[in-house]
Amino acid sequence: MSAPAAGRRLRGFTGAGYDKQRGLLTQAAWFAALNLLFVKWWFPPRWRPALLRAFGARVGQRVLIRHRVRVQWPWKLAVGDDVWIGEGAWLINLEPITIESDVCVSQEAVLCTGSHQRHSPTFEFDNAPVRLERGSWVAARALVLRGVTVGAGAVVGAGAVAHRDLAPGAVHTAGGTR
Repeated sequence: MSAPAAGRRLRGFTGAGYDKQRGLLTQAAWFAALNLLFVKWWFPPRWRPALLRAFGARVGQRVLIRHRVRVQWPWKLAVGDDVWIGEGAWLINLEPITIESDVCVSQEAVLCTGSHQRHSPTFEFDNAPVRLERGSWVAARALVLRGVTVGAGAVVGAGAVAHRDLAPGAVHTAGGTR
């Protein structure tokens, strides 16, 4: 067996700099609500925003959240009006995710605010917020990484990975940005 990359020693991981902002009881209650209700096909879509609000999310009006959507921490989520979040989307919000109005997050898209410091021997967190500006679209199975802002009206195409900010109106596909 070879040595860990860059002398990596995961046993020393501390999680420094990551604040869940709620106690273990609230985290457990959300985990139960998420897995027993929120993700289920039979749980009415019109109730999902209310459940998120009950756990501290700021959610606007006429928000449609399909089944199998997963949200890590609702209290770190802000959603504007007239937003659609498609079936199976995953919002990994170790840091805040802001979704402005008239945004579409399509099926199985991932918004991920978490990462790790590649050169840290203990692989400490390197998290940063994600922001989707008004009228943007994250298409099916696209991925938006930590610290990225998707500009107003911009598109992250199906299967693409947005690893840096997209200018307003830009279209980013697996083949590049135009």
